[in-house]
Amino acid sequence: MVENRPSAPPVHLLDRLLTDVHTGRFERSMSALTAVGALVTAGEIFLEHDRASFGNRMMWLPVALGPVGALAGIAGVASRRAAKTALPLASLAIMANGLQGTYLHLRGIAQRPGGWALARYNIEMGPPLLAPLLMSMVGGMGLLAAILRREQ
Repeated sequence: MVENRPSAPPVHLLDRLLTDVHTGRFERSMSALTAVGALVTAGEIFLEHDRASFGNRMMWLPVALGPVGALAGIAGVASRRAAKTALPLASLAIMANGLQGTYLHLRGIAQRPGGWALARYNIEMGPPLLAPLLMSMVGGMGLLAAILRREQ
């Protein structure tokens, strides 16, 4: 007589991710994603701000912070110490700059002819309203990596 034993439940992607977070494997992955995200974001920001001829000197700051975030992310992959010191500092600077950029973009939209009265047009044709918040998200990924447990 053959017994019907219950088979092991299938492993779902979400279960795997939670296991990675619990065991500490996810910390290195988030550090690496922060490094890549910082470079990609800085490259995109450079192209957009170059289109605007870097009319405000503050436009250079997010471009400069991209490589800083990338180096901190790479260091966070290689070293636990860097993941707990350099990565959160760089990530906080990136997040703060993203919030500052959001303010500057809001101000830029308001300064366009018609200001907020022509919001639909000025938001489309002026500085991208939510783009700096994407940079803040990269900083948030770095902060998340810094607070996660690291595998032994």
